[in-house]
Amino acid sequence: MNYDPVYAKALRLEPLSRREAETLYEKAPLGELCALAWELRQKHVPGRTVTWQIDRNVNVTNVCISGCKFCNFHCKLHETDRAYVTTIEQYAGKIEEMLALGGDQLLLQGGLHPRLDIVFYENLFRELKRRYPSVRLHALGAPEVAHIARISSLDDETTLRRLMDAGLDSLPGAGAEILDNAVRKRISPGKPDADRWIEVMHTAHRLGLPASATMMYGHVETPAQRVEHLLRIRDLQARCPEGKPGFLAFIPWIFRSTGTELEREGVVTHFSPLEYLRLVALSRIVLYNIPNIQASWLTVGKATAQIALHAGANDMGSIMIEENVVSSAGASNAFDAEGIRQAIREAGFEPRLRDQLYRFRDLR
Repeated sequence: MNYDPVYAKALRLEPLSRREAETLYEKAPLGELCALAWELRQKHVPGRTVTWQIDRNVNVTNVCISGCKFCNFHCKLHETDRAYVTTIEQYAGKIEEMLALGGDQLLLQGGLHPRLDIVFYENLFRELKRRYPSVRLHALGAPEVAHIARISSLDDETTLRRLMDAGLDSLPGAGAEILDNAVRKRISPGKPDADRWIEVMHTAHRLGLPASATMMYGHVETPAQRVEHLLRIRDLQARCPEGKPGFLAFIPWIFRSTGTELEREGVVTHFSPLEYLRLVALSRIVLYNIPNIQASWLTVGKATAQIALHAGANDMGSIMIEENVVSSAGASNAFDAEGIRQAIREAGFEPRLRDQLYRFRDLR
């Protein structure tokens, strides 16, 4: 089959139809997809620079009512032997360690805690900013924002404005999983649905709050649902008001099943490096309006992430000081600052440290 007309359309940065995207994903030769993705990467991020970041992932709490079947980390409020809420002094110790390693950002996530409302998060963010004004807060996610709004009897815009006033700098793409309500009902029965994720993110876009988007694939979804996920992300980004940052990056990562409820239901990880490369390449091709594609080394490992840099990805993410959720489900990969720089060099690229806005920074 001749895919040249679709390739040419993609190179013109025109949105592909659902049929075109599905055809490329399911039938186009992987080598051709990677070559096209590389050309598109050069349009968005010319040259051979690959960015990376130093931040620390701190869980606000492990209490969550969403019931995600892929998460071993969460617990219920009544599980008093396990449940916790991170204290300010614990944050201080973790931040000091991060700063000593050259980090500049906290990735703050937790769960849908039934008692942590807008006032809790305002107080938390303000205190962290008072103590560490230079540290960026890349915090929460659309499901958490929707939950905070609900239990605080607020709308999304008011919730986000108050969080931003308290110190929220950017919004992670967490909780997207697959943007299909049937899939979400199966794997995350208590989490806000796909439409709510999109509503919150669109509000964040309107308010000028920088954000990222993610995909967790490889569980109960179909290839067509993966493509639909990309199209919904693309179309949401297209609605972002001119002059606002919207989604700065897209990060696809593989579901890890070890010890999860999904594994007990018979859904297990079947990781294929070639399938991951196909998905990364398609992400670059479909998401013509998102500048950065990240290689998720945490879930796919060093070698596959390095190859992904030749298949459309231009970023290696963070060294992720302290990561609990994916690691608790079987991900065992790790990098320090020198390790991630060396991995980028080995792949034939120049490593550059960045901040959350993809601005270059120097490691002190």
